[in-house]
Amino acid sequence: MIKKLDKLILKAFIGPFIITFFIAYFVLMMQGLWKYLDDLVGKGLDFITIGQFLWYVSASMLTLAMPIAILISSIMTFGNLGESFELVAIKSSGISLLRFMRPLIWVAVLFCGITFVFANYVIPYANLKFVALYNDIYYKKPAFDLREGVFFTHIPNYAIKAGKKESDGKTIRNVLIYEQTNPLQNNCIIAEKGVMRISDDQKFLEFNLENGFRYQENGNLSDTATEYIRLGFQSFKKLFDLSALQKQNTNDSIYKNNFKMLSARQINRFLDSLYKLNDTLAARSARAYDIYLHYSNVPDSTWKKIPTTVPLFNNFDALLPDSARANVWDAAKSMAASLKINAENAVNEAESRKMEVRYHKIEWHRKFSLSMACFVLFFLGAPLGSIIRKGGFGMPLVVAIIFFLIFHLLNMFGEKFVKEGISSPFIGMWLAVLVLTPVGVFLTYKAMHDSQLFNKEFYYRLFKGLQGAVRRPKKDSSSSKT
Repeated sequence: MIKKLDKLILKAFIGPFIITFFIAYFVLMMQGLWKYLDDLVGKGLDFITIGQFLWYVSASMLTLAMPIAILISSIMTFGNLGESFELVAIKSSGISLLRFMRPLIWVAVLFCGITFVFANYVIPYANLKFVALYNDIYYKKPAFDLREGVFFTHIPNYAIKAGKKESDGKTIRNVLIYEQTNPLQNNCIIAEKGVMRISDDQKFLEFNLENGFRYQENGNLSDTATEYIRLGFQSFKKLFDLSALQKQNTNDSIYKNNFKMLSARQINRFLDSLYKLNDTLAARSARAYDIYLHYSNVPDSTWKKIPTTVPLFNNFDALLPDSARANVWDAAKSMAASLKINAENAVNEAESRKMEVRYHKIEWHRKFSLSMACFVLFFLGAPLGSIIRKGGFGMPLVVAIIFFLIFHLLNMFGEKFVKEGISSPFIGMWLAVLVLTPVGVFLTYKAMHDSQLFNKEFYYRLFKGLQGAVRRPKKDSSSSKT
């Protein structure tokens, strides 16, 4: 049964949380948009494609927007209650801070579950769709935009320039078209005037040219002689295929095995496969070495017949006939080179497998650590708000940004340490949670005991007390001298 006290704290929390969540979500989405803005401009994309792109980008931002929204809203909630002395009244009635926080603790647990569901199911699907859409947009050539005095070269094998473009956007003058369909041919079209239009099916660009010449060079690989032809025309129709400018719809199944597109269960399955591949690699390398070194454990009795006083190098040469000595040494060098190549390939493949395992473990731990961060940041924000006792977007926002930057930097450093093999995936991906959890426990303890941790008057009185303690020995020493 929900009591009036629980309703009070929930009503005080839900408003700031909704506001801060959408603000953080919007800021992170705009950050993603600015990151890919250069790849979107000039491509002639429709609003549906841009909307899909923004939706897939913003889906992955929820795991960051949720923790920072919980942190800011919890500081604001308890800061507002402390500033209006409601928190003092509640504590004076014998209700502890943890009891007052209990409904929001369950809300934080609920948000942890929601964040994990998004990180484990929604975000992998969004990443899969985003990568496919982004690659199609990235490799799509800019939309047709013919500018005065500038060559347009995005149609394959053509370079088009218009000296002047009329205000209607269709009529062009002093047209120059270079065409190269064969490496041995350089064809050119020059016209005084022309009208351009897009076909009804949007697949072809049509140029209706007037009063010009077509210069054509004929040649082939078998004959070095070339033939030059100049054709004059009063009207000439030229078609350009615009299929190269269209966005390709790539099947997203080709990216489905990437570690960012997998759920936790799928990552576990892939890790088992990677471990088996590592065992197979070790066995394959051992078999490759046995081909060349199968005799290494077999004793050679002929070595015992050579006096030990003779140097080892000469002993080996003495075992070989003069006619076979060069061939044997060449074969030994070739064998050593093959062994070196096999060893280098095995080492590179093993390092690649280790890196792949690390990346999969990073993504597996990320799904849990970011969801757990919601709970940890709540236990940072709630006691901070009750200690600071300031509401609004001023002081709470500054403190929240500082702690979130610490959390974000620890996350980045931990992930970098794992990628470079400095730390284990567990330590690296849970570094922020492991560091901030003791801080949250400490702040909760201080808030429960009405700490003066952020009270400037407390530090002012402490400074005055220390200043008086420093001055007192000086006065005592001067009085003793007198």
